[in-house]
Amino acid sequence: MLENPVWAALSGPQACFAEASGDAARYRSDVAPWCAVADPADPSAWADLATLTDQAALTAPALRPPAGWEPVTVIPGVQMVGHTMTGVHDPAAVRLTETDVPEMLDLVSRAKPGPFGKRTVELGNYLGIRHEGRLVAMAGERFRLPGWTEVSAVCTDPEFRGQGFGARLTMAVAAGILEHGDLPFLHVAAENAAAIRLYERLGFQTGHEVVFADYRRVG
Repeated sequence: MLENPVWAALSGPQACFAEASGDAARYRSDVAPWCAVADPADPSAWADLATLTDQAALTAPALRPPAGWEPVTVIPGVQMVGHTMTGVHDPAAVRLTETDVPEMLDLVSRAKPGPFGKRTVELGNYLGIRHEGRLVAMAGERFRLPGWTEVSAVCTDPEFRGQGFGARLTMAVAAGILEHGDLPFLHVAAENAAAIRLYERLGFQTGHEVVFADYRRVG
């Protein structure tokens, strides 16, 4: 499942957020941009994907799409897993809900943790830290598959970086994941050595190599 996490999520616990066609699925556009195919090596699965979208963002092992698709961006990444983590709740972390979405989107626009939409908050538990009422850091849950939940959207306002907010929220989100019986995992760009070292210190171990890829149909 971890080798194809988006498919495991959309064909499993998060099927309620999916638009599906045969062996392909995607999150609804206001939830997340990610798509998936059951078997990236199967041209018929990509044909199913073509009935859903002309441009597909995928998180998976190295992909070789069939003829008719071309890469727009391909970013090497690393999947990290928390087999032995314990997590730590943070008394300063507050639960974020739909009413906080405008602030969350504003923070994302400045901190740029990756894709985050109007309904992304519905995917799981999101926590934030406020300074004088202003949301300055957040982290939450995104892909959920049997036995695993992804820590995602870890970000801090540029004015407040270096204070450990990201690490604290990562551990707090991980604590919640462990409490409901799953193990935490996350994704990070392979070139982000500082983030990888941080997550290793928090108890994550390097797992699969992945790519964050955006493909579009041609012809």
